[in-house]
Amino acid sequence: MLEKIRSDLDKLSGAERRVAEQVLAQPYTVMQSAVSDIAASAGVSQPTVIRFCRSMGFSGLSDFKLKLAGTLVGGVPYVHSSVRPEDPVSEITAKVFDNTVTALLKCRNDVNPQAVDAAVDLLSHARRIEFYGLGNSGIIAADAQHKFFRFGIPTVAYADSHIQIMAATLLTPDDVLVAISSSGRSRELMDAVNAALESGAKVIAITVPGTPLAERATVTLEVDSPEDNETYSPMLSRILHLVLIDILTVGVALKRGPGLATQLEKAKRSLRQKRLRNDNDDE
Repeated sequence: MLEKIRSDLDKLSGAERRVAEQVLAQPYTVMQSAVSDIAASAGVSQPTVIRFCRSMGFSGLSDFKLKLAGTLVGGVPYVHSSVRPEDPVSEITAKVFDNTVTALLKCRNDVNPQAVDAAVDLLSHARRIEFYGLGNSGIIAADAQHKFFRFGIPTVAYADSHIQIMAATLLTPDDVLVAISSSGRSRELMDAVNAALESGAKVIAITVPGTPLAERATVTLEVDSPEDNETYSPMLSRILHLVLIDILTVGVALKRGPGLATQLEKAKRSLRQKRLRNDNDDE
């Protein structure tokens, strides 16, 4: 519904357009406001608010609000850049939550089960796993390494482009590189990916579809989140990347069977013993 309003802006009169812009800027506030409050905020008369609702194909304000509520409950495709300086905290909170939930649901519906299965299979049989990411994606790579090293597979995470390309040349056909990128177009990361492929290693990409990284990788887990990565720090893609890493972690854990559970329990016992020794030392 909000997309329809946005696309019809040029068809509206000047006064009706001000109402439309008010709805786009603060949909939750409009949904809960009386016609007088909406008119005052938009700087128009109350009849103009009703005319706007009818221009959009609704019988009146009540009908308009009902459809608007359904759109908001279903999830609004906001990007965080749509948060405005004048937004109240309640509006900011709603926008960020709705944006994140919507992105997660879209990713869940779009994810390719065959690609996930292929990635899990590669990781389960890897001699060594390396996670590469630059900037914000480097943090995701570190999180992935922290999860996967517990499986007894040699793992490492690199966030420096010079180290990445040097390490990639040392990989073998039994190794797997997981390349994480919110843009899929980083030249430095692509250099490392190309070096890994030339060494015979397999590459799993977690990135935007249709990008150089997505097309070059052995297996691609596509993450299509509408973000302005040039201006804003990636938020949605960061969360989606973390969820995909969790999916791969669970998949590999199940693939490796009951022996992994024994190994993890052994690691937990070691940690408990270490805590007990530290407590005794403190006493």
